[in-house]
Amino acid sequence: MLSLLSNCTSGGCGAKIGPGELSKVLSGLPAFCDPKLLVGFDASDDAAVYQIDADTAIVSTVDFFSPMVNDGRLFGRIAAANALSDVYAMGGTPLFALNLVCYPESMELNALGEILSGGAEKIQEAGAVLCGGHSIYDKEPKYGLAVTGRINPQRIWRNNTPAPGDQLILTKPLGVGIVMAALRGEMADEKAVQAALSSMQRLNKYAAEKMLSFPISACTDITGFGLLAHAKEMAGEATTLVLYPSELPYIPEAYTYAGDYLITAAAQRNRNHMQGFVELGDTPFALQELMLDPQTSGGLFLSAPKSCAQELLCAIQEMEPQARIVGEVLLPQNLPILLR
Repeated sequence: MLSLLSNCTSGGCGAKIGPGELSKVLSGLPAFCDPKLLVGFDASDDAAVYQIDADTAIVSTVDFFSPMVNDGRLFGRIAAANALSDVYAMGGTPLFALNLVCYPESMELNALGEILSGGAEKIQEAGAVLCGGHSIYDKEPKYGLAVTGRINPQRIWRNNTPAPGDQLILTKPLGVGIVMAALRGEMADEKAVQAALSSMQRLNKYAAEKMLSFPISACTDITGFGLLAHAKEMAGEATTLVLYPSELPYIPEAYTYAGDYLITAAAQRNRNHMQGFVELGDTPFALQELMLDPQTSGGLFLSAPKSCAQELLCAIQEMEPQARIVGEVLLPQNLPILLR
């Protein structure tokens, strides 16, 4: 029997097409004009939002990838948590999901059953229902979900609308991409692996539920493009985001691995993409890598008024103890991202 990782060249959100390459492809697509389409792909937001009536809109997203672990049930949980995250990042509630499956003919079907069972567990935890899906044979196993949720059209959290004076909060620690790369290279400490696996399986539902009681200016989830590229998207052209590298939450061992130059190809793509948008300066190399590291099922990155940011952080920390205030929002400066 082949293992899940035996013929996978990459896994998790590190398998994503780089942000620079992807933007070039998307720029060639036609524009779609529909007044009910409140959020499309033009702003690189986390999910699409389509208005049904004055009080209701549907939020729709899709996400899948190849494994980063050999345990099928664990892989299913992580992939499902990652796919569900985009709905939470928009401020929505998942309603139902469809499975997306690519699977080699050479592999035993009981491993696929474990993957689907793990995904179903997370769908149930989210309070959504599984309605079916689609499967094909492929050389590499891949799994994910198409998720549909409900959202109030007056309370959509966009990824690019932070307000000057806001503070920035990150809800989960960085470094899971580096840790999983160390695991594949048989160099990872068990404590680090367990921290990464726990983070990737944890739904962003619980942090998002706390956020619903506060005036959120902008929100996204940190995935394959890493913190810096997602911060660049959030800054847009109307603001500059200041990040505090010393305040970033991260898996301690990931910092050590990065300092030993255990890095990923996806992080290098992210570094190339960020040239000209941030000056890394004398920031330690390991911290640079943590900010560029592709996160699978990463945390929420959000902007909220300074007047309530500390209260919001305390509420989130009830579910995500490592959440931190990691920056602030300014009027536009010379670069979209500054480090202090």
